[in-house]
Formats: sequence, structure tokens, C-alpha cells
Amino acid sequence: MKKRLESYITKILANENISFSDKNKIVLEDFVADEDNISSMQIIIGQQEELKTRIMSKLRIFEIQNQHIQIPNATFGKEYNVKLDFVKLGLNDIVLTEFEGLEDKNLIYDNETETISGVPNQSGDFKIKFKYRIKGELDDSKLNEKILSFIINANPKDLWKDLPSDQQDKYWKENNVFTFEKLGYKNIAVASKRGRSHANVGSFRDDDFSFKHFDQTGWSVVAVSDGAGSAKYSRKGSELACAKVINYFENELTSELSTKFDTLISSYHQELNNGNTAVLNNVDKSEEADFKDENDVEVLEVKEEKVSIQSEISKFIYSNLGACAKAVYNCLEEFSIKNEFSIKDLHSTLIFSLFKKYDFGYVVLSFGVGDCPIGILNKDFTEFKLMNWLDVGDFGGGTRFITMPEIFVSDKFSTRFGFKIIDDFSYLILMTDGIYDAKFVVEANLEKLEKWNEFLADLGGHNDDKIKVDFEKRSIETAESLSKWMDFWSPGNHDDRTLALIY
Repeated sequence: MKKRLESYITKILANENISFSDKNKIVLEDFVADEDNISSMQIIIGQQEELKTRIMSKLRIFEIQNQHIQIPNATFGKEYNVKLDFVKLGLNDIVLTEFEGLEDKNLIYDNETETISGVPNQSGDFKIKFKYRIKGELDDSKLNEKILSFIINANPKDLWKDLPSDQQDKYWKENNVFTFEKLGYKNIAVASKRGRSHANVGSFRDDDFSFKHFDQTGWSVVAVSDGAGSAKYSRKGSELACAKVINYFENELTSELSTKFDTLISSYHQELNNGNTAVLNNVDKSEEADFKDENDVEVLEVKEEKVSIQSEISKFIYSNLGACAKAVYNCLEEFSIKNEFSIKDLHSTLIFSLFKKYDFGYVVLSFGVGDCPIGILNKDFTEFKLMNWLDVGDFGGGTRFITMPEIFVSDKFSTRFGFKIIDDFSYLILMTDGIYDAKFVVEANLEKLEKWNEFLADLGGHNDDKIKVDFEKRSIETAESLSKWMDFWSPGNHDDRTLALIY
């Protein structure tokens, strides 16, 4: 302390142009040895430290007042839970914080957790008051205040218009439909919803679906179609396509034909049990087929000399499902000719599946043109099979439609059919790309079991909107909740959405 006092006195006198020499230095030594002077020095030092603290605090507050502090944006109607990272913001010397102006926006701030949370009930660019105290300030000192900008974005869903479609249009259809029914031993919940891109301009839902169970044969059929957005009357095309699938099997899948297939399937299943044949998961691609002349019977003629149960099953699937697909094409062609426009104006994808319960399990058949998937999950969710390949990317060369005659003469036509025997299934699922693009993103994910389980979890309520499709109710409420679930938000994916779930 003596040394510090000596230095302090020396500096003071130097300001007065007074210095100590060897002759008078004894005066300085006596002065700094005096206890009263030491006490005075201690008081001075204490006051200096207090002044230093005060000025440093003022400088720090000045820095904070001029510092840009951005609170993460919130979204109207969407849960907000943000922990403010004061260390990252360079505010680690703040010891107490408060916010004014959050409560009326349905948000609260917790100083203990340094978290802002709630569900914003407004949108806009707001000014809120940030109140704080830094280290070194007295506990009872007035809090410092800084005005911050806080942006609550509008919910993207609210930016889209929901304009009515023209009910006077000759091909008008409901914007949103959903239904639930028993389908043989299973149930079906299905919903089809106009996409936001269509609702925004008041255009029509282009998707469609149909289904039916045939008591006489035990078969059930489900069809889903996605009308091309670029095609003028695709909404009618998808409707006609789905209706024709039902109509075809209603008339052509007779008891006699079904019994013939039942015999084949029973024999095939017996061979499987005996280990005499490989599992037939797809139609035999080695078979070649051509449609007969339009004036002749509309069936596929299989050129196959070798006779086996496996080839007979392939022939049945190829002939009957292929004939149904051609009947759909003919129906659309006739409709376009009758109404004097191009069949291209009816461009639509088409997928359909037939299934039937046997003593040993279920037989599931499928056909697909376009980019809409059909998938089936076993009963304990451990195995999944994609029942069709999609006309997307390099493999398919782009989307194909049932209105394109070239698909029936393509060497890939035989690969459009699917066949599976399964003990039982938890879900048979048909969807349009409005669902697939948003939930699976890329085609490769359709082959992954974990992605389908994630999809089912999403339907079960693990989503941002916390909407759950209650499959246990087995009523129209299930389909209604499915329709509500289909309002999910997915940036860039605003097409029509159709989803059929058989379970």
C-alpha cells in the first residue's frame, strides 16, 4: 500500500511540476508511512474502483444498446419454443433478463430457462422491450431497456386462397371427398382433396378414386387416378378411369373366371408348401402379348407354349388386368371422340389393386401406369412390398398416362403387373403423388420399410399439426380425420392428394 501511495502522490505532484530529490525524499517517505494517509489512500482507491466499475458498466451497456440482437422468428399458430443463447449472442455478462410485449402475443419468457414459448396468436413485425441487468450492477438497480424487433411470420397456409370451383362446369366434381366402408374382410378409409395450387386459383380437383367388393366372387378392387394438371379435362379422365375399372371387373370377373383362378392359386399354394416352385412376386416378364383388334374381344392373347401353374397365373393376371387397363383406354378414347376433343385432354395416371381372402391368406394383384405407388405391409409391420414401379426418372422416362396407346405395345407393359400371396396384411395403400412427393420425397424411399413405418407414425399423430387418424373407430370419423390429416404443410408440394388405406 505504501508503494501505491508513494506512486499516487508522485503523480499528483508531477502534475504541479513538483518532484522529489534526494534532499527532500525523506518527506515523501514519512508521508506514506503515516497510517492516516494510508487510510485516506484506501478510501481513494475504493472510490476509484467504484468509479471504474461504473464507467465500465456504462460502456458495456452502451455496447449492448448498439448491438444487433435478433430473436428467432416465430410463425403464427405454430408452437414456438426457443432458448436464447446469450453466450452465442455475446451477452454472457447478463445476469437478469425480462421481456415486455410478449404476453399479448400469447408468448411467455422464463428467466430460469431463458426460454420464450407459446403459440403466437398474431403475425407481423413487432417491437418488444428487452430489460436486463449486467454483472457489477446493484441488485436493486433499475433494469436497462433495449427495444428489439420480433417477427412473427404469417402461417404459410393462410397465404393460399381457397376459391370455389365452378359448379356450373360440365365436369365439376367435389373439392374434398372422403368415405369409409367395409371391404370384404377388411375396411377402407379413403380421402381425396383438392390441392392448394388448385384452390388458390379456383380450379378443380383432378384426382379420383373408386372401390367395390364383389360378394359373389369374394374379390375387392380399389382404383386411384391422378389427372394431369396440364390436361384440360383430366378431372373427368381420372373419374372415368376409376369408374371403368370397377365396371370392368363387375362385368368380366365372373364366378366361373374367379373359380378358375381359385383353383390355380390353391394348386400354386400347395406347390409352394411342397417347395416345388419359387415364390411368384411379379408377373412372368418372359410372356409376350398383343391386344386383338378393336372389333374383336378386348383381351390379351398370351403367346406361351409351356403350360405350368406359374405361367397360368401369369396369363390370368396379364390377360384380365391388362384387358381392364385397355378397356379404360378405350372408354377414355370413346369419350374424347364423342365430345370432340383429344384424348390427351383426359391424361390421367391409373393404379388399381384387387385382393381376395383365401384359407391360407390373401392374394393381392396390382396394375400401375404413372407415378402413384401401391404398397403393402405385413401384419406385424416387419415386411413391405412395393406392388408397382413408378414412371419417373430415367427408368420410366417421365410420367406415363393410361391415355397413351404406346404403353400397351411397350416391352415394359408386362412389368406393370404385381402379384403377391401374403398370410395377412396390416395395410394395403394406394396414393397419388400429392402424398408420395411430400412424405417420401424420392422414389428410392418407397422401397424402405422404415420410411413406411414413419409414414404410419405420421398418420398416427407424429406430425407438426398433431392430427391423428384413428383407425380403431372404423367409421366415417376415420376417413374424416384422414381428410384433415391431408391438410399437412409441405413446402413446394401443393398438388391434389388422394390416399386409400385398406386395413
